[in-house]
Amino acid sequence: MTHLKSALLATSILAGAAPMAHADDDVVRVGLVYTLSGPAAVLGEHSRDGFLLAMEKLDNKLGGKPVEITIVDDEQKPDIAVSRARELVESKEVDFVVGPVFSNIVNAIVGPVTDGGAFLISTNAGTSNLAGAECNPDLFVTSYQNDQMHEVSGKYAQDQGFQNVFLLAPNYQAGKDAMEGFKHSYTNGIAGEILVPLGQLDFSAELAQIAAMQPDAIYAFMPGGMGVNLVKQFNQAGMTGTPFLSAFTVDETTLPAQQDAALGLSGGSNWAPDMDTPESRDFVENFIAAYDRVPAVYAMQAYDAAMLIDSAVAAVEGNLSDRDALREALKAADFTSLRGDFAFGPNHYPIQDFYLTKVVKRDDGLYSTSIDQPIFEDYADNYAADCTM
Repeated sequence: MTHLKSALLATSILAGAAPMAHADDDVVRVGLVYTLSGPAAVLGEHSRDGFLLAMEKLDNKLGGKPVEITIVDDEQKPDIAVSRARELVESKEVDFVVGPVFSNIVNAIVGPVTDGGAFLISTNAGTSNLAGAECNPDLFVTSYQNDQMHEVSGKYAQDQGFQNVFLLAPNYQAGKDAMEGFKHSYTNGIAGEILVPLGQLDFSAELAQIAAMQPDAIYAFMPGGMGVNLVKQFNQAGMTGTPFLSAFTVDETTLPAQQDAALGLSGGSNWAPDMDTPESRDFVENFIAAYDRVPAVYAMQAYDAAMLIDSAVAAVEGNLSDRDALREALKAADFTSLRGDFAFGPNHYPIQDFYLTKVVKRDDGLYSTSIDQPIFEDYADNYAADCTM
């Protein structure tokens, strides 16, 4: 734990330092681009911490080579993200950019990063455009295509026979993808749908409108602080009798604040902290020991990104100048994912399993999501056929 904190301090100092002269080419240079300030900072913190935990396990090497990590805060602003991504590839000369959290950020930085000669490993954002017609041979996604996490709840709602579901999401690309994903698996009636401004924290008007419609269920995608407030206000409004389905609304980033208000609420995910594999059990135990909190899916996906890069650098025997070979090594995904089965589709998005999760209180008193039932097996996204590389 002390060593890990020291590594975090060192990378934080490096993030604010002047550009370094890279006399030693026997170093893998990685830039982390995450939202580390503002209401959504916890999402970026889980991502950063998951990557750094993997680096601790790898003895701070990738493919056996020493690593130089630069961490930057995109401030959840596309223009700032572009500026800092360009600095990473032009001044820091990074080989890999890892991140971001938000879809508007990945759409903004994918061009500057890959045109600048680095590989972009997206550990959360997985927009439909980059999975399909705008796919990029130097972009690899260790998370999912945005729609898929929401398709889980849509399939569950369909299977439950719900006839009238109300949809609620923020008004940006991932929010729109969330609604489309839900409706891809759910073909029954829609009571209504609202896109709220990104960052909205007062949902009293929306909840009053939903209550008046008396839907069979609510589906919500509200990450970070938006999800914290929505769940608390949902309880305060006395609406707990209405089934609550979601993604990224009740998870390990929001549960420390939601606590009992979230118990029993459902989500969709590609992983949960009680995933029963040796690698996942060790990861959760080590993450809690290092950071005193249960890891969210953001942390798992960033951890896997480090393991992916490690496997690729090892496969090319550290020869990062052979980009074609490195690209093929990344595509091979020759590592053990914390989520179990994992492979890349032709668009460099994962093929993986998905689950319905429910919020529980663990024996140690911490709140967590738990796998309730499998929904999709070896599931590829719906846009891969539109990708030509």
